[in-house]
Amino acid sequence: MTTALITGASSGIGECLAEQCAKHKIDLVLTARSEDKLQALSERLVSQYGVQCHVITSDLSAVDGVQKLVDELDKLNCQVDYLINNAGFGDFGFFVDSDLAKQKQMMMLNMVALTELTHRLLPAMKARGNGKILNVASTASFMPGPYMSVYYATKAYVLSFSEAIANELQGTGVTVTALCPGPTASGFQDAAEMNKSGLVKMLPMPTSEQVAEYGFNAMMKGKRVAIHGAMNWLMAQSIRFTPRRIATAVVRMISSPKG
Repeated sequence: MTTALITGASSGIGECLAEQCAKHKIDLVLTARSEDKLQALSERLVSQYGVQCHVITSDLSAVDGVQKLVDELDKLNCQVDYLINNAGFGDFGFFVDSDLAKQKQMMMLNMVALTELTHRLLPAMKARGNGKILNVASTASFMPGPYMSVYYATKAYVLSFSEAIANELQGTGVTVTALCPGPTASGFQDAAEMNKSGLVKMLPMPTSEQVAEYGFNAMMKGKRVAIHGAMNWLMAQSIRFTPRRIATAVVRMISSPKG
């Protein structure tokens, strides 16, 4: 059986990606900080789809978070065939007024943990000549983001990193996909305290289920960059021809608090 490890699996897109894998009879290792939510999800997926599912509680924003997760995988003697790096969070507001500790935690989770976990699990995939990696980036990857400066920057890293290693892995049997959703009805906005953002108030948001299904299919096809939604795709293309100063000003205008 094929096994997928999904980080940030307790809610939102991560939870829906777990369901997509289970629907396709892929065994699961689910990890996040919320053990109760993970256990409830695990029990439901096992009952509904008949897959095997392990739960590992972890805080990947901690310095030793990835090491502890890998140690638990070793104890389970678990071979990870698909790695889905979904864990991440954002923060809304001007950088100068932000909590620096929270920004550092965000960088640790969104970039460092993703990179380290990929580095730990990729060699075995390459040695087997088979494997898939799905890194959840964002349409934020394509531009600077006033009001969410660090978050946008971390997602730009995820996209660049994913495309680079996808190129390096050509011909190895291992594929890397960067999933780039726009604003999604996932609970992310509540956690990021960005419900006053014009970006959330103005734009219709797809469901986590829709984004997860699209992302799963893109991963299975080995697509390198998967941008969910026609409008998001057009935005990502148009940014290439827009002066960055103007693009940044537009993002600020759209994202500024409304109401």
